[in-house]
Amino acid sequence: MELGKGIPSVSYNLRHGGSVLINRKDSRQSIMEIAKLGSYIEDTKRAAVIFPEGTRSKTGVPKKFLTTGLKMLMKKAPSALIVPISINNSWKMLKYGKFPYGIGNHITLEVHKPREIEGNIDDLLTEVEQTITQNIT
Repeated sequence: MELGKGIPSVSYNLRHGGSVLINRKDSRQSIMEIAKLGSYIEDTKRAAVIFPEGTRSKTGVPKKFLTTGLKMLMKKAPSALIVPISINNSWKMLKYGKFPYGIGNHITLEVHKPREIEGNIDDLLTEVEQTITQNIT
């Protein structure tokens, strides 16, 4: 929800572009919104992006995944594919806070093999987390 206000262009697009804005201090509201998103993508066969790490690391070392939201999304959209993506160096953009931005950093994304939602969900999420974190340099 905090991204939905105060950031020119970004906040407007988040509020009006089909994004789910969650209140990280209200887990019940967050899970309900993620459940609605899961039902929506299952019905429409669209894609969703979720960052199970939560807040961006300030050092580049990935934080432990918070899987409750991802599990809800998987429950509501069982035909979806999970596409793990490793994002390198994005933490450097806010290394000094919001000003000055870390301009000139080379941010890379590595898209990994898609996985179907099947088998033991906890094992699948562990595998996805390891795939992402092992490719953070």
